[in-house]
Amino acid sequence: MLIILLFFFGHWFLSLFFHSFFLHRYASHQMYTTTRNWEKFFYFTTWLILGSSFLVPRAYGVMHRMHHRFSDTEQDPHSPHFFKDIWRMMWHTMVIFRGFLTKKNMPEAEFTKEYLPVWDRLDRFGHHYITRIVFCLLYITVYILFAPSLWWFLLLPIHFMMGPIQGAIVNWFGHKMGYSNFDNGDHSKNSSPWGVLLMGELFQNNHHYAKYNPNFAKKWFEFDTTFQVMRVMNRLRIIRFKQPVLLVRPVV
Repeated sequence: MLIILLFFFGHWFLSLFFHSFFLHRYASHQMYTTTRNWEKFFYFTTWLILGSSFLVPRAYGVMHRMHHRFSDTEQDPHSPHFFKDIWRMMWHTMVIFRGFLTKKNMPEAEFTKEYLPVWDRLDRFGHHYITRIVFCLLYITVYILFAPSLWWFLLLPIHFMMGPIQGAIVNWFGHKMGYSNFDNGDHSKNSSPWGVLLMGELFQNNHHYAKYNPNFAKKWFEFDTTFQVMRVMNRLRIIRFKQPVLLVRPVV
């Protein structure tokens, strides 16, 4: 049972970290710079950890930039205010995401003018259905070997769709429930303590207020775990923050 708990929480939080650190704060917003070798390392690790739910960074980055540009309007690729449930929102997002990958639905130039990390060979390999099936079989094998009962197998769909599930939670609840520190002209919200459990990603109102600031926490009780890890990386010169002011004055 212990190893299953470690496997589940390890996969959840590692996926969440690379989702936030690489896909969101780097591919989408370019909040920091890094060397080409470190970028390749983070790119590869993001694929390895997300596994069967790997999200191609360039498509993720374009779609997320659209989300900020059209936040909570009908052009927003995943605003929860235009869907009856979270599943329809996820399906709509997936269709747009696949359109970018297949080039059937090309984004406007304003969403690609900023740097987007691209690794074509890894993208093709990681996005291939066979690769995804192999990861799913790996997760199933771990549960066959270590799950104390069949009930634990109900967690497998979360492993299979980890990346999209995390994104759906953030976009649905981060624009529907919680409190606001700033008037951003949209429905973005902050959630505590869930903002902590989602490693800072549910401080959506703060993030939409200052989308290039790597620290999503603004009030004294808000804590952005991903940012704290990034601070250590910055000190070690693995990454370099673009903005000189990293710790903003807490909102009272």
